[in-house]
Amino acid sequence: MLVKIEIYFDGEYWCPRAFEYDIFTQGKTLDELIANIKEAVELHFQDSKEPVEALIISELRVIEPAKATCG
Repeated sequence: MLVKIEIYFDGEYWCPRAFEYDIFTQGKTLDELIANIKEAVELHFQDSKEPVEALIISELRVIEPAKATCG
């Protein structure tokens, strides 16, 4: 089973949003978030006999958009 999770920064915390399941947690850092996602997914599927994998999808802004200037 593959659980697809989108992560985003809400201005204070990193948050995941699972596409097909009601799974939510958060973290102050990406490392904390990854650990919390692992725990949340394991707890959500603790009774499942099928192996579970999490695929994390993220939009990270690497370069700020350029600002147009008129002059």
